Amino acid sequence: MTALLSALAALGPMEGMHPWPRHRLDGRGWLGLLAQLAQEDWTLVALFADGTDINLALRDESDGGHALARYAAPSRRFPSVGRVRPGAIRLERAIRDLHGIEAEDAPDLRPWLDHRGGAYDFLPVEGDGIHQIPVGPVHAGIIEPGHFRFHANGELIVRLEERLGYTHKGIEALAVGRPPEAAATLAARVSGDSTVAHSLAFALAVEQALGQPAPPRGIALRALMAELERIANHLGDFGAICNDASFTLIHAHAAFARERVLQAAETCFGHRLMMDRVVPGGAAVDLLPEGVTRLLRLVDETERTLTYLYRIYESKPSLLDRTVSTGVTLSELVHRFGAGGYVGRAAGRAVDARKSPGYAPYDELDFDVPLSLEADVHARVLIRVQEMHQSFRLIRQMLERLPVGEIRTSLTPGQGTGTALVESFRGDIFTFVRLDAEGRVARYHARDPSWFQWPLLEACVEGNIVADFPLCNKSFNCSYAGHDL
Repeated sequence: MTALLSALAALGPMEGMHPWPRHRLDGRGWLGLLAQLAQEDWTLVALFADGTDINLALRDESDGGHALARYAAPSRRFPSVGRVRPGAIRLERAIRDLHGIEAEDAPDLRPWLDHRGGAYDFLPVEGDGIHQIPVGPVHAGIIEPGHFRFHANGELIVRLEERLGYTHKGIEALAVGRPPEAAATLAARVSGDSTVAHSLAFALAVEQALGQPAPPRGIALRALMAELERIANHLGDFGAICNDASFTLIHAHAAFARERVLQAAETCFGHRLMMDRVVPGGAAVDLLPEGVTRLLRLVDETERTLTYLYRIYESKPSLLDRTVSTGVTLSELVHRFGAGGYVGRAAGRAVDARKSPGYAPYDELDFDVPLSLEADVHARVLIRVQEMHQSFRLIRQMLERLPVGEIRTSLTPGQGTGTALVESFRGDIFTFVRLDAEGRVARYHARDPSWFQWPLLEACVEGNIVADFPLCNKSFNCSYAGHDL
């Protein structure tokens, strides 16, 4: 038994082992867990409501242990997790707005998704010469809405605070009552740039709930799409970061390379973003032999282009002057918030859901997880570049050993609960699905990696100049839609 499970066993009875070990805690047990969370290095994976139950998903990265702690809140109140884990603060605010369940003694009681209250109280900053710079929610480019409130002293940023929630779509509520096949279309639209990853997380959770896995070929096709999505987004980010540093050459070439990836995705899977191509039970479309040839050629071409572009990037002192030592994210904050993806790995947090806890077909493939300790904009660029090279490696392996057979299993409706932890291009996505007796969705919760990354963006820009905020922001590239649900 892992250390996490041993601790939970002492705090409350086990309800079951599927999908994760679940322990039911009373008030005393919940407070005991919070006291241990203040001391232990367990990762807060998710915090969400299911009816009047508060669910806290935790992982012990030292031994791979994971579990769900459940606390009944019939009075619609529960002791705040945010008091000991700052990553829970925004999640608690969202629970209050969406479910009317309030965290007692929470550090922040302001609304999060509910914008009907009028004036919003940004955190105050005191000092001589402090001025405010409001930006958004409407921006100059075709991007999602979000408000950024800067407190600055001259050009130095003293504090940044975001106000999001403008892209709240009510996806969790819309999914209730739908069969999994229909709810999957909602999961695909949690965050459009991660449509494959969110669809995969939903599909895996449904398949786990029903005990009906996808066929091997369907599993492989889904992983191929996930790696194509990762490459396309990393290429876009690499170019956009350079563009924000006024180096447009790399931006133009990266955009062209990304376009080639999107065109190949449309040719091979019928949609540029591969939306609705990952479904419960497997994949919606097959990959034809000519598609295999197309993807192998794409990987070779894109790898050569990336090598060329990064050689240019690292040879330009004026460009490196903008990215090196800019927007440093403190390692202790990354670990405390449990931030994943390139934000976490650039600051030394070697976590990748494809490796741990792992899922098919990655458990049979050979790849490395890039890591850096510098934690600045440059490190986040480097991690992206190295991850793309690993994706090229993965795609070649998958195409070499692509299974034959069916691509999709026809799922038999049933009742059950499932969870999934999937690695998107931003980091790990946690998804929880509960199906009722008729096989329809009774609860769907998706926790995007952006929930734990947006607060770190606020921290990393402190002490930087206002002109470097676009660089820091783009190097994080957090999702608005995934964060707002």
